[in-house]
Amino acid sequence: MTMSNSIISNNKQRKNEQAYLDLLRLVLTEGTEKGDRTGTGTLSHFGAQLRFNLADGFPLLTTKKVHFKSIVYELFWFLSGSTHVDYLQANGVRIWNEWSTAEQTARFNRPAGDLGPVYGHQWRNYGASQREDGSYNNDGVDQITQVIEQIRTNPNSRRLIVSGWNPGEADQVALPPCHTLFQFFVADNKLSCQLYQRSADLFLLYPHNNNAQYGVIDRI
Repeated sequence: MTMSNSIISNNKQRKNEQAYLDLLRLVLTEGTEKGDRTGTGTLSHFGAQLRFNLADGFPLLTTKKVHFKSIVYELFWFLSGSTHVDYLQANGVRIWNEWSTAEQTARFNRPAGDLGPVYGHQWRNYGASQREDGSYNNDGVDQITQVIEQIRTNPNSRRLIVSGWNPGEADQVALPPCHTLFQFFVADNKLSCQLYQRSADLFLLYPHNNNAQYGVIDRI
């Protein structure tokens, strides 16, 4: 019986993987050529959706090598509310290094390593007032605490939302949030999470901090 369940789970996992590969193929064959800020150019497709049932297993893609340690430590960093890369670097996570150089942060009058109001700030201190030295007071909205409390006390709410997109601060960071908003839904005592992205590098970053990372959030 255990073997049978394992086979069923593996088959469902392959379907999850195939859905991702099908999306890559769709973008390659039917994507629209567009310019971008880097001058590289993109193939774009608008409004695609992928769905994964975590009851069938964790949606970690296997057709691309994924550094799971970086997924977890970056998520912990987001949840801590930190905007400095020292925690990431201390744990061997390098994915934010290019945005944290003195050259990059000087554009926003911040010291090297300080990324400004990125994901963690928006999740844990949204709309906080700013001090004269550029740092932030702890008087913003802690969206993570709020959404957890609402899931526990009012699971039927349609406001179980966390937003990383703050229009007033989107131009104060080198890289505005790509995964901009996520929403929870509770039914039959089961928790679902839906993510909206304004932009997704399907090959490079989607398997890392979008697909797997929000799978971890839903598990937590």
